[in-house]
Amino acid sequence: MIFSGSSNKELAESVARYLNLVVSSLEITVFPDGERRIRVIDDVLEKDTFVIQPTATPGDQNYMELFLIVDALRRSGARSVTGIVPYLGYQRQDHVFRSGEAVSLEVISETLERVGLSKIVCLDLHSVKIPEVFSIPVLHLSALPLFAQKIREIMETLEGKTILVTPDMGGIRRIKQLSEMLDNMPYAIIEKDRDLETGSIRDASIDREVKDRTAFIVDDMISTGKTIIAAAELLKEKGVNKIYVFATHGVLSKEAPEILENELIEKVYLTDSVYIPEEKKFPKLEIISIADTIANAISS
Repeated sequence: MIFSGSSNKELAESVARYLNLVVSSLEITVFPDGERRIRVIDDVLEKDTFVIQPTATPGDQNYMELFLIVDALRRSGARSVTGIVPYLGYQRQDHVFRSGEAVSLEVISETLERVGLSKIVCLDLHSVKIPEVFSIPVLHLSALPLFAQKIREIMETLEGKTILVTPDMGGIRRIKQLSEMLDNMPYAIIEKDRDLETGSIRDASIDREVKDRTAFIVDDMISTGKTIIAAAELLKEKGVNKIYVFATHGVLSKEAPEILENELIEKVYLTDSVYIPEEKKFPKLEIISIADTIANAISS
């Protein structure tokens, strides 16, 4: 049985269609003060249940709703509750960066386990070490095969050489995997000096020649869009012809849509792991659905 929280009902409905199912009923009441009350309508006794709830903005609200849905399903007798959390909020806070900080992701994982989550399914986590934070099984899916397919389609319209680019050192493993999927397409790494307190980039450099190539920037998420634009500016400075951007999670906070609608970029490809409302969509955006990826994971 598939259930959906409030954060991405469209994705839940798409997954259900792939599986020839319907999204089962939940009663979600929001009180005037913002508190939520969750009630399971359908009979879930001894059923395997799946809750689709990405925890992007507003992350705290979406997590609290997920906690309550899992608890309600457990109290209603569900045999198992699997959380389908394509975008895992707080994943960038998986260890202490500075003295005195909380390890926020550990708080999240412990709460999910405490309320009765059996398993969690995520997509393109920021670090391969994140599953180690959980005591329950973690299935780590990826949008890279979908990106590889789209890049092949784009390459059919191009002339000249191409190159994959990761905008930071943290994406090396991701870019190597994508390179293998694309017959070992060459890749470049942008090295950045980032201020840990403010998050701003102080300096950046690239590790190989990119002149006269079409570049495919690939990242796990886009939040403000500033990292992508900084990478695009550096690539153009180094002589790249065209730039396409791929990222799994379109968090798109603040002015990101306006920032990404930049003359340096041909197109931006994001998945529907995070619901993108109409007001955040922009002409250069194309959304690639991960519904079949999730449906295959559920059915297997």
